[in-house]
Amino acid sequence: MHNFHYPFHHSFTALCSGVLAILAVSYIGLIAVVMSYAASTIEFSQSVRNDESVVAVLEAEYLSAVAQITNTNYAADGYAVPVAKIFVPAKSTTALR
Repeated sequence: MHNFHYPFHHSFTALCSGVLAILAVSYIGLIAVVMSYAASTIEFSQSVRNDESVVAVLEAEYLSAVAQITNTNYAADGYAVPVAKIFVPAKSTTALR
């Protein structure tokens, strides 16, 4: 029986081992990128929720102030009713001409 060895057997094994190592490192790198993207997406989502709650508080304060201004009886607070109404002319004098 003749023991035949392929001359590229050792280099083929080394090549496969190298490719496997590169694929393993690439896989670990891709997992790290996906986890980093997920973490940043969650952080951005939480930031948006926080901003929405701040806007909701400011909107509630604004609507409360508008309601207070609308419902105020200025005559009862000592303000006099205007005796004349004067309208500003349509042509305005501004710095931008």
